[in-house]
Amino acid sequence: MQLATEDKLSDYLIAPLPADPRLTRAVDGFDETGAPVHVSVVEERPLTIFLNKREIVTAMTIGDYPEYLALGFLRNQGMLSDDDRIIGVDYDEDIDTVVVRTEVETDYEDKLARKTRTSGCAVGTVFGDMMEGLEGLTLPPAPLKTSWLYVLAQKINRTPSLYLEAGAIHGTVLCQEDRPLVYMEDVGRHNAVDKVAGWMLSEGVTGADKILYTTGRLTSEMVIKTAQMGIPILVSRSGFTAWGVEIAREVGLTLIGRMRGQRFTCLSGEDRLIRDIDPAHVAHEDRKHRRKGAGA
Repeated sequence: MQLATEDKLSDYLIAPLPADPRLTRAVDGFDETGAPVHVSVVEERPLTIFLNKREIVTAMTIGDYPEYLALGFLRNQGMLSDDDRIIGVDYDEDIDTVVVRTEVETDYEDKLARKTRTSGCAVGTVFGDMMEGLEGLTLPPAPLKTSWLYVLAQKINRTPSLYLEAGAIHGTVLCQEDRPLVYMEDVGRHNAVDKVAGWMLSEGVTGADKILYTTGRLTSEMVIKTAQMGIPILVSRSGFTAWGVEIAREVGLTLIGRMRGQRFTCLSGEDRLIRDIDPAHVAHEDRKHRRKGAGA
């Protein structure tokens, strides 16, 4: 775990690692005029996740925090429950494999047979019975001050990150009020969310008073995973899918998208909002820190 030390990163428990040489690679090429260019591109490597003796999935990932990714993936797919006692999480870097061991083994053959491909990028998958975990779910009535949203957006967008270094990557940030706590990045937004979920599971952190901020689209799977993590508020710079909005309304999750500068759109859970600041008093977002697709 990297503890942030710069003043601008003082709130973070885990910050991005843009200078980590394992996560990007320098590549030579040519621009539109034929001039040579030297650019950083994000690494992508497979990570195979086992639950006890059973191989569950091979995910494409940038390779940081593999243990958190494995734990979060299994938890968000409903393969680890509150009753499961985890007795080991072992990562073998030589073969890019994580094995999660529980005290009591469970057979997930039927669940694996029902897996379906989702609309997400980077081999996002959701199992056919994920919705079952939302039955009877009640998210806490946590308040959300709009001033927190603006502070979070400014802090997160100015945080040194792989996105600013090389692009082609998604970010997900676990926040509490106006503090960004854990900032994970990956080639797929699902992986970034799963890393956050894995950190929460490993550290025993609950989601009742948290906000999840993501740079990706607010799809059904993103909403489901956030709700399963017990987080009542999901915020994004990007747009929505109809099913994502529908599920958010069903489970009472506050869903805010197109968060950029002074603007945002809330399509679910508006009752949590406390408008304690006039948007006209919020600074405009400078072009340097705008992310592609913010209005998508």
